[in-house]
Amino acid sequence: MNAFKLTAMVAAGLFGCIGSSMADQNLVDQLSQLQVNYRVQDNRAADSGVKCGELGADFASCYTATITLTNGGQEIKGRDWAIYFHSIRRILQVDNDRFTITPVTGDLHKLEPTDKFNGFAASQSVTIPVVGEYWQLFETDLMPRWYATSGDAQPKVLANTDSENLHQFVTPFRGDQWKRTASDNNILMSPATRFAKNKALEPLTAAALRGQIVPTPLEVKIHPKDVDLSNGVALDLSALVKPSAQAVLQRFAALGIASDPAGYPIATQINKPAFSGKLAKSGAYTLSLGQQGATVTGYDQAGVFYGLQSILSLIPADGSKTIAQLEAKDAPRFDYRGMMLDVGRHFHSKQAIMRMLDQMSAYKLNKFHFHLSDDEGWRIEIPGLPELTDVGGKRCHDLTETTCLLPQLGSGPDSNNNGSGYFTRADYIEIVRYAQARQIEVIPEIDMPAHARAAIIAMEARYRKLTAAGQPQQASEFRLLDPADTSNTTSVQYYDRHSYLNPCLDSSRRFADKVIGEMARMHQEAGQPLTTWHFGGDEAKNIYLGGGYSGKPEAGKGRVDLSNQDKPWAKSPACQKLVSDGKIEDVEHLASHFAVEVSKLVHAHGIEKMQAWEDGLKNAKDANAFATKRVGVNFWETLYWGGFDTANDWANKGYEVTLSNPDYVYFDFPAEVNPQERGYYWGTRYTDEAKIFSFAPDNLPQNAETSRDRDGNSFVAKSDKAWPGAYGISGQLWSETVRTDDDMEYRIYPRIIPLAERAWHRADWELEYKAGREFSAGKTHFVNEKRLQHDWARFATLLGQRELPKMDKADIQYRLPLPGARVVDAILQANISLPGVAIQYSVDGGQQWLAYDDRHRPRLTGEVWVRSASADGKRFSRAEKVEPQ
Repeated sequence: MNAFKLTAMVAAGLFGCIGSSMADQNLVDQLSQLQVNYRVQDNRAADSGVKCGELGADFASCYTATITLTNGGQEIKGRDWAIYFHSIRRILQVDNDRFTITPVTGDLHKLEPTDKFNGFAASQSVTIPVVGEYWQLFETDLMPRWYATSGDAQPKVLANTDSENLHQFVTPFRGDQWKRTASDNNILMSPATRFAKNKALEPLTAAALRGQIVPTPLEVKIHPKDVDLSNGVALDLSALVKPSAQAVLQRFAALGIASDPAGYPIATQINKPAFSGKLAKSGAYTLSLGQQGATVTGYDQAGVFYGLQSILSLIPADGSKTIAQLEAKDAPRFDYRGMMLDVGRHFHSKQAIMRMLDQMSAYKLNKFHFHLSDDEGWRIEIPGLPELTDVGGKRCHDLTETTCLLPQLGSGPDSNNNGSGYFTRADYIEIVRYAQARQIEVIPEIDMPAHARAAIIAMEARYRKLTAAGQPQQASEFRLLDPADTSNTTSVQYYDRHSYLNPCLDSSRRFADKVIGEMARMHQEAGQPLTTWHFGGDEAKNIYLGGGYSGKPEAGKGRVDLSNQDKPWAKSPACQKLVSDGKIEDVEHLASHFAVEVSKLVHAHGIEKMQAWEDGLKNAKDANAFATKRVGVNFWETLYWGGFDTANDWANKGYEVTLSNPDYVYFDFPAEVNPQERGYYWGTRYTDEAKIFSFAPDNLPQNAETSRDRDGNSFVAKSDKAWPGAYGISGQLWSETVRTDDDMEYRIYPRIIPLAERAWHRADWELEYKAGREFSAGKTHFVNEKRLQHDWARFATLLGQRELPKMDKADIQYRLPLPGARVVDAILQANISLPGVAIQYSVDGGQQWLAYDDRHRPRLTGEVWVRSASADGKRFSRAEKVEPQ
């Protein structure tokens, strides 16, 4: 073959590749301009005749929806394309024979054309009816950043889905689409229903709030005279180490109180022998605020720090610097007063975390539970294992998952959002030091053996790289999969066996040991030795082997082929050997067995406590089965599904029980029953500040009298068992639907403040636990409802008048409550759940907003809208129309 002919052939082949790639990219560019509309049609499709059970829906529950794709440009031809989209609900059926939808992994689905597809005509729409599992009751069930692909072209997000404003592509829910069942007795929150709910709240006057401290002290005596801090404060912080002293100075300055040697004197000291009884514990303090100066005496450094925070709590938000003279004796209710943040599903910045630590310390919370890994992301640098962050800390459209994890939860094909990200070693050390200065212990969690996909995929990438480099021994050193395992299992988030770290491999133990050791070294360098290791341990199961599925036609169940469904690791030779050797009874016991094995590693690293989600330890006999001196559990069963009783079992087995109940302290759940609120809702339909405030953590059955189940119905709660008492309480923010730092703060604040109140202070309306006593809303009346309502009115007014304006100064993007409102005889009446938050109204569709004053209610004609506003006037709630009565 002559050179000219060879060159021509190469050029033709190259031109063909370039031409094909250009054609693919042109197609992707065209597809990215399709306008997506997603509309929920029927959330109770089974009631409308859809055979949900035959389609394999869990508990035979499914919904119908339509996906409409509108082409506003020229005709789009070709079938070599796919549109990927995120759906937390499995798509069970597609009722348009020109398209198919296939699950990829997790929430990622793929929409593709069939042979019957004949293009997207110019200026035309195509509607694709679908049936999905369960229901979609809140708009945040829908995920943004759908994206188009074709061949080797660069994926591109469909333009109108590239936003956190879901209304760009989701039709707002209407009618009763927010109802899960026909007997759903929740109350949809609207201006009218909020107004009725808020009417029970009688706000206190400013004078009645004088001398009030948040969280509420154990004892306080308020004197008639005041102290003026307008000339600053002369702080003697000699009782505190330098970092804590600096943290206190920063907080004083942030609230406008200058440090001045000629100012009001505040002295600090530690005097442990002066404390006895309830006060003899870490964090206890006494506070004396007198005319000539103040003295804070702490049981320890934490006590001094908290006493100073109590002074800061007294500072009003109206710009004045006058606080009441008083005497206080105070100590924390629980040793564990925590907040858990998930950065695995979505990453959250170091700056947002430090702002959270500032707020935690202001309200005397002392445990930061740092959920650093999950299926969707690994977020901490581990020296020697760069793949964990290079691959496991990044999401992108790589179907081989060689360079990154596949997109999940609305992150789309790119790595330029909070789907990707990690903390360097230096970042983490800085966070721990920052927390330590604020009397907060950082508890790292590396979730295993389930929820481990990010680590597994990363270690598989490492395995392939080192194998290719001719280093097979090093390649297998930290491999987390048994290559011979053929188990067919599906996790709760719809991942396959790559979601479950294999607990039967020596390499898995080496991996755990490596990570624990590196984390312990970071803590040592930060000056806060690691004393608690969180193992995770939750949800190591196959979702299809749950009670909602059946292998045969059965009413109320989804039909699936159970013959090919396995428990995790059931077909792993390494795990089968453990069973045959008698080391475990069954593969179902593997998660707890692995927890025991990891506890030995934790103990060997000098860490005295291991903690886990309680279901991860369910097959261990008791706390004595573990190698660490102490074992804690985050108890996350809902109360109405029996948690009011089973919590006792854990406490009676010697575990330190930290109450983490979804129906009260999951902050990723919506703040009210309204489709436009954000979050998951499997455990409850709403959690607002009043509900958290009403939580009785040391008498779990009592809560049945003051709350309802997720469908708004009463339930009966009684336990005949002994209750040794809770070790603590923790708020949780899982981040599946929390894609930004602003949204993180919207979910946490101000709900973190009533959490802190219940963690620090036991109210007088909380009853002593009594075995055998039965509670149920509307049926029993043991709780002093009048006392509870008065206490909440006090606290709600403190939040609205004093604490939220302080968050404004810290630039916290907290959730503003929406007003209640009604128009009666052309007069607007409005109220708010947190008195002190400003209410505004508009009579021109939101062009101009006016301040609402309840003393001078406006007379209106025509349409009126309402919203609330922050004290600094920089932020507003969403606006809602007031429907006529």
